[in-house]
Amino acid sequence: MELSPMDLVLRCYAKKEQGKWQAFCLDLCLVSQADTFEDAKKKLEEMIVSYVYDAVVGEDKEHVAYLLGRKAPLVYRLKYYAYILLHRLGALQNNVRRAFQEAIPLAPILKHA
Repeated sequence: MELSPMDLVLRCYAKKEQGKWQAFCLDLCLVSQADTFEDAKKKLEEMIVSYVYDAVVGEDKEHVAYLLGRKAPLVYRLKYYAYILLHRLGALQNNVRRAFQEAIPLAPILKHA
């Protein structure tokens, strides 16, 4: 099986509701929440590193194919593409929804005990 560069990119988006930011990783079905976009994104990045570590070299490595192939439900994937489209059309001026991408960590960081 050939690996494409897009296989190393995770699709993510964040939205602000009721004063809190929620960041979603569609390709691993992970969610974080914080007061600011930057904090929600940082928490999600940390979750991704931890999740990939556990799936690849941690105690869950026997389930790696399932864990790295676990996608978010269709409704969340559709929101991601809607946010990209709306951003390109200039319709996301209120800064409460953002689509972004994260790279899959290729060298998982060792967890601290």
